[in-house]
Amino acid sequence: MSKLRAYLYSSCDTCRKAKKYLTEHHIDFEVVPIRETPPSLDELKQMLAAYGGEIRKLFNTSGMDYRQGQYKEKLKTMSDDQALVALSRNGNLIKRPFVISDTIAVVGFKADQWDDLFKN
Repeated sequence: MSKLRAYLYSSCDTCRKAKKYLTEHHIDFEVVPIRETPPSLDELKQMLAAYGGEIRKLFNTSGMDYRQGQYKEKLKTMSDDQALVALSRNGNLIKRPFVISDTIAVVGFKADQWDDLFKN
């Protein structure tokens, strides 16, 4: 996986900002619809490692699926593997945008953070 993959949801304002950022900075990337095609387990494991094993950082904690699924409580007793499987099966649970390549792994969008990540 060398090309940057940007898992986005078209109705998400933050995802639109991320896509605009990547385009304006001439960064080659592939858009993947996160709801229809969630990241693979390997990509989720890579992202988890990038966030120091903090599984909660990969979850869209403000999303309806997170709240309805009672993941705030479930995460207290779930193993990382169980949580990663849940994420791989439901793209709505994943914090977005979810942007990953061999050298980049980031969830969410903050322009100043991305400026540091994508320095040329």
